[in-house]
Amino acid sequence: MTSNKKKRIIQQAVLNGSVRPNGIVGIYRSNIKNKRVLEANKSFLSRSEEHMELLFATPVLMPAMLLFQENGHLLSRIFDYLTQKFTFGQITVSAASLAIGIMVVALSVLASRTSFSLIEHRLAKRRYIDPGLRYTIAQLVKFVLLTVGLLFALKQAFAVDLTSLAVVFTALSVGIGFGLQYLAADIASGFILLFERPIRIGDRITIGDDEGDVQSIGLRTTIVNTNDRIAIIVPNSRLVTQRVVNWSYGDPRARIPIPVGVATDSDIDLVTETLLEAAKGVDNVLTDPPPSVQFLKFGEYSLDFRLLVWSRQPRRHVQIRSDINYRIDRLFRDQGIRIPYPTQEFLLKNVHVSDLNEVDRTFTANRTY
Repeated sequence: MTSNKKKRIIQQAVLNGSVRPNGIVGIYRSNIKNKRVLEANKSFLSRSEEHMELLFATPVLMPAMLLFQENGHLLSRIFDYLTQKFTFGQITVSAASLAIGIMVVALSVLASRTSFSLIEHRLAKRRYIDPGLRYTIAQLVKFVLLTVGLLFALKQAFAVDLTSLAVVFTALSVGIGFGLQYLAADIASGFILLFERPIRIGDRITIGDDEGDVQSIGLRTTIVNTNDRIAIIVPNSRLVTQRVVNWSYGDPRARIPIPVGVATDSDIDLVTETLLEAAKGVDNVLTDPPPSVQFLKFGEYSLDFRLLVWSRQPRRHVQIRSDINYRIDRLFRDQGIRIPYPTQEFLLKNVHVSDLNEVDRTFTANRTY
């Protein structure tokens, strides 16, 4: 029943005389009093329950409170020892700050390695990005994180003013110029390789007598893997200042020369046809541009030719040369083309036959022994 209906019923009862207004007010007052009593009882019971819980929990809390009070002084003393500062010149250090610096360095190393792997993994999904560029971006992010982490660790551990580090590096530059010039040159060359990228990850390069694939480019050295699966550690300055043959740079096609010398009495047209025949059907040799033959010169004891072939796999130039040389030798034998060897002729003047016989007997006698 709603409140409006209750009011209408009460008003009707008052008009009829069955209920007096004072009685209605008394009823309301008694209801309010009963509600107040119930609320007071509930609050009393709730406070009683809280007191009872506290009473039962006191045997458990008291030892903990006493233990905390006894160990509070020990913890405060340990904290004072850890935060006690020691000053050495302009450097201020404490055990806590040193621990924080070590943690910052460890986190910086972890973050740099994680970011390197994450960036390489994310960029590897984008096929249009060159692998060398992907490696360069990851390495630069790694170096930046390491540098920022080390500077922040010095700031936290030793309270070093970062502006004073510039003065320190300026003073060290004199020592670098004299004693560490090769190390500085390697580091500078490493940045040149990363930014200019004349050599990239996966390139096939030749350095002097060494040849292999570039595996990684570090801040100071580059690792090259040879065909024998031997890792060659090359200083970066050597890759920048010396002559390096990059078989993978620019156009993927490369021309491979194969020099051949034949006897001076050979038919040069037949030699040319035979060399072109030897280049046909060889793996990794292109037909466009087609192979060609050049007559280089008249040698001291041979006619020097050069067979030129093109390939999209220049890193396999050693195997391509080997396959073509096998075919050249077989075809030359079939065509009767001789490959000459150095010979020497001696011209003897004013020598008698008797002297020659004496030389022959002496030579024969020496052979018997």
